[in-house]
Amino acid sequence: MSDTAVDEMSFETAMAELEKVLGQLERGDVALDESIALYERGAALKARCEAKLKEAEEKVAAITLDGEGNPTGTKAVEGL
Repeated sequence: MSDTAVDEMSFETAMAELEKVLGQLERGDVALDESIALYERGAALKARCEAKLKEAEEKVAAITLDGEGNPTGTKAVEGL
């Protein structure tokens, strides 16, 4: 597990760590206390990935197109 705060991670970093956490949990070779900590970290990483995906989807949805389908700019999206 990295020491980086989950809310500071990029999508790619959070996803990579989530995969490591899942691998450790699936192997089942960690103590119960560590399994609980890994599960909690995994839940936070999953939430971070979902938030980053939603943010990206909102940015894509905000792109405006001209009559020929070419991007002309973006609309302001609240919170971005």
